[in-house]
Amino acid sequence: MGLPEFWFILIGVLFTGYFVLEGFDFGVGMLMGILGRGDEKKRRAVLNTIGPVWDGNEVWLLTAGGAMFAAFGGWYATMFTAFYIPLLIILVALIVRVCAIEWRGKINDPKWRQVWDWCIAIGSWIPALLWGVAFANVVRGLPINEKAQFTGTFWGLLNPYALLGGVTTLLAFLTHGAVFLSLKTGGNLRKESMALAARLSIAMTVVATAFLLWTQLAHGKGWTWVSVLIAAVSAIATVVLTQLKREGWAFAATSIAIIMTIVTLFGCLYPAVLPSTTDPANSLTIANTSSSHYTLVVMTWAAVLITPLVLLYQGWSYWVFRKRISASAIPAPTGLASLRG
Repeated sequence: MGLPEFWFILIGVLFTGYFVLEGFDFGVGMLMGILGRGDEKKRRAVLNTIGPVWDGNEVWLLTAGGAMFAAFGGWYATMFTAFYIPLLIILVALIVRVCAIEWRGKINDPKWRQVWDWCIAIGSWIPALLWGVAFANVVRGLPINEKAQFTGTFWGLLNPYALLGGVTTLLAFLTHGAVFLSLKTGGNLRKESMALAARLSIAMTVVATAFLLWTQLAHGKGWTWVSVLIAAVSAIATVVLTQLKREGWAFAATSIAIIMTIVTLFGCLYPAVLPSTTDPANSLTIANTSSSHYTLVVMTWAAVLITPLVLLYQGWSYWVFRKRISASAIPAPTGLASLRG
């Protein structure tokens, strides 16, 4: 395995880390209004479960994008051009979500908090759907000409396969988030989260299995049947474990299902990084898009030295904030007095 292949795998690992960690963040954001409907303390308890970690989880996306830009400039350029509108929508949604998380408690006014709660929900639902649409299109391939230029349209990205991919990530993150909440909360909120996870896991299993089978039959390789099978078994295990109220094992199962889904998608891609539906000869591959050997060597040394420190720090932060949160322990709202009237 050469350095280009190593960096292809590492980019896959970075996106996997992002979807596993930010996935439950999105799930929590989508479920905040559902589980906390009519109860400010419940909503705050739900949000507090990701309060210490959500911004660190987003670093995985920044690192993945930076690694793609540095290691495979041609892949980065063509993909970001093709997905300009979806990625812009995702970026705006993430910015709105960040502002909402930071600002909702600044003013002690129910209407103020309601506006930002809607922003948290929107900023979570949109990326959860569009990330699946984007990655499904990468595996399916895009209309690319001989100059590595995208020749399609935004509406062409909304094909049935890609939309099924979007629904898959949406349901996976919803289930992942519900299980995470049952793992991190206590009292009635824990029970409600687990009950919701049990229902969501069934829908996730059906949709994800259909998407993975379509992916494997249309784009898969012999060995990717293994990752498809593990993902399907993990999804089924999630259904069983949530019924048994074993939230720790259920969280492990949803994590494995997400990991194996990304392994399947990247495995179906290899050795291409962006197939061309116009002409296979126009496909972008690891070989024709990778940076120079010297660049990859420098990047590898930087990754070897810095990555362990980042992982240790993030692991430490999860350990420090490992205790459960109960809505009954949430204090009264604080912040500036209402500015209305």
